[in-house]
Amino acid sequence: MAFDENSTKTIHKALEILGKKNFALIIHGGSFPSAQGENTGFGSMNTNGGKQLIDFASGIFNAIQLGPAGKTKSCDASPYTGTIFSTNPLFVDLKELTTGRWSKVLSEATFNDIVNNNPQKDGNKTAYSYAYNKYADALDEAYRNFARRGEAGLKKEFMDFKHLHNRWLDRDSIYEALSIEHQNDYWPLWKSDIDKNLFAPKSIEERLEHGKRLVEVSKKYAYDIDKYKFIQFVLYKQNAETREYANSKGLKMIADRQVAFSDRDIWAYKAYFLDGWMLGCPPDYFSKDGQAWGFPVLDPERMYKADGTLDKGGALLKNLYKKMFRENPGGVRIDHIVGLIDPWVYKSGCKPKIEEGAGRLYSSPEHEFLSKFAIAKLDDLNTEVEADKEKRVKTLTDEQIAGYGALIEKIVIAAAEEEGLTKDAIVCEDLGTLTNPVAAVMKKYGLQGMRLTQFVVPEKPEHPYRCRNIDEHCWAMVGTHDNEPISMWAKSMINTHEGYLHAKNLADDLFADSDNKDDIIQRLTTDAEFLKQTKLAEIFASKAENIQMFFTDFFQIEDVYNRPGTSGDQNWSLRLPDNFNELSTIDLPEILKQAIISRGKDFAAKNAKLIEELSEI
Repeated sequence: MAFDENSTKTIHKALEILGKKNFALIIHGGSFPSAQGENTGFGSMNTNGGKQLIDFASGIFNAIQLGPAGKTKSCDASPYTGTIFSTNPLFVDLKELTTGRWSKVLSEATFNDIVNNNPQKDGNKTAYSYAYNKYADALDEAYRNFARRGEAGLKKEFMDFKHLHNRWLDRDSIYEALSIEHQNDYWPLWKSDIDKNLFAPKSIEERLEHGKRLVEVSKKYAYDIDKYKFIQFVLYKQNAETREYANSKGLKMIADRQVAFSDRDIWAYKAYFLDGWMLGCPPDYFSKDGQAWGFPVLDPERMYKADGTLDKGGALLKNLYKKMFRENPGGVRIDHIVGLIDPWVYKSGCKPKIEEGAGRLYSSPEHEFLSKFAIAKLDDLNTEVEADKEKRVKTLTDEQIAGYGALIEKIVIAAAEEEGLTKDAIVCEDLGTLTNPVAAVMKKYGLQGMRLTQFVVPEKPEHPYRCRNIDEHCWAMVGTHDNEPISMWAKSMINTHEGYLHAKNLADDLFADSDNKDDIIQRLTTDAEFLKQTKLAEIFASKAENIQMFFTDFFQIEDVYNRPGTSGDQNWSLRLPDNFNELSTIDLPEILKQAIISRGKDFAAKNAKLIEELSEI
């Protein structure tokens, strides 16, 4: 559904009277559509197709929530395992490199060949492996031509870029060189111990030896190292220009900081991680053995110096957040905020279970090894509750809460403020049950969490994801990238007992003033379209000041972007089709109208004219 200027004004007015400060479309970079005749197999906000979506979204949304933007591996498309500093080369707009603006460093023949042979050029999925290889060849051509005939001004900008970002760019590009040397981009398989530990020497002698090796690699692979930096330079410029374009349309971009570190990052900053320990989740209803993510854990003893200032590990993390806030003034979503406050860690090679030595990094004073990092004391624990349970830490002093929140205060909030933003630029993914320390830190610093209404437990009247319990200072949504679209969820609820429980709660929360609540409940339990629309109205009817909506929900695409716990090409591959303008979107005016009416007869009467205007769209 496309809206004219008057319609968008009406929609914005409805969002305003419902108390919504932000309405964000969630779409990861690879899922952006392509312009006609420009589908290379992977999406990017930097392309003409990306700008077409920005134009479309600007009439409705005021923000776009992106996914993680790091460089991914050839064998793994998940953006949540990408690099923390380097950007994914698949986000380069190759089309622009064929123009005079870049001295036509990429030939039109190469670009057209990529488009014409794209196995997904007529579908709405990425062709990840195809694009990964084709982009590598195309960018090699572009770099060779840039080195020979690149415009002098751009070359000067490139030199400045390399100098300004050398702190991370040098290490990431050296990794690229060593991947070529060992013909494998997974460093644990490299045969050379020096190369595996190039930036983690353990003695003065090793430091000298590693230094010589670094010089040797830098000379041998000077071309590949500089090419890597050139690709990052192109991305840096294109990303900045796209964000400026979006900003001119009234759209801000929100970045996504994943909890993971890539293989490249682990290798580059190995000395800052806790040796032999990994980040994961404890056993629960969904996983009896817990979730062994295999992500490294930053060493608490490398985060701060004795005087409380940041040590090298802390400085690394702060530099990352400063870069993200600087490049994304719309804000940053932090995936798994628990990982920064009260992470669950386990021994490498073991399962994340208590009996195999796992525990909370800062909440395990009884643990043989983790006790030295404990903020909670033994007296603070309810020892009748197992170590993996959320309520085990029963008491916390203000000093202890500050200890749990040190990374939040001294690194994340400090980074935002130093880049001219406030803590409201921080979006915390806190889905699921939180430990008491995490809840206390969120409250102390006034952090914005998430409320995912598809995950409400209907049997619990006070469940935090239920409409009437959602507070103002949060982001509400029906689902994220890990959920089935709300239309699929609604169909699964029809004529089920669980569906009836949801229907009853929705009727109580959104149709309290209706004289025919029983009829409404009956319709909600049998009419999937009505249930879907009511669940969408629920997030707007709630007190939440901020709303997010995944692109599959808004564009009514009945396909799943990612299924947690599974792997394969079906994950992370869903895109908006190139003809997305022809898709039937949700009936946003009707949904907003229902949300206004749900606020009660007096509120509806006060906004009767607006309700009428919404009905006419």
